[in-house]
Amino acid sequence: MRVSYDRETDIMLVETSKGKIDFAEEICPIIVHFTKDRKAVLLEILDASEFISNLSRVSMQAKGEEFVPVKV
Repeated sequence: MRVSYDRETDIMLVETSKGKIDFAEEICPIIVHFTKDRKAVLLEILDASEFISNLSRVSMQAKGEEFVPVKV
């Protein structure tokens, strides 16, 4: 796995595996890039600083709970 962040565009890229990207689907602030076999290859997190901040806040509030839904 490889993670990179571009401060200028506030986009975080998470490369989950190697593979040729065939198509992408946008799920709220995340664009998931897939191979033709629907294997996720790359996650593109838009407005990454806000996303990570919200995720951190929610995880701190969730002490002791197994699952907490996150609104994005």
